[in-house]
Amino acid sequence: MTAPRRVLFLCSRHRLRSPTAALVFGEWEHLQVDSAGLADDAETPLSADQLDWAELIVVMEASHRRRLQARHGARLHGKRIVCLDIPDRYDFMQPELVDLLLKKAGPLLR
Repeated sequence: MTAPRRVLFLCSRHRLRSPTAALVFGEWEHLQVDSAGLADDAETPLSADQLDWAELIVVMEASHRRRLQARHGARLHGKRIVCLDIPDRYDFMQPELVDLLLKKAGPLLR
């Protein structure tokens, strides 16, 4: 049996998309998940410890990947970063957001 994969979900302010992803995929037994925001005013701002912990980093938009690389490039060595291309137009746990997350990230995390 392999160890659980450590997945970090990132969005802008950690209010809607990444907390939804953490809740949805946190129920998958083989995953350990965490989430944070990249904006200065995020509910849970991204920490260096979270980056060090993560094996896979999942961002919601290409701008998140660019911001992550600009601010934390040295900590990302050897980390896989995947962009889901999910825009900021959904509410927390909105069924359409959950469906998109399952469709786009589900296959990657199985």
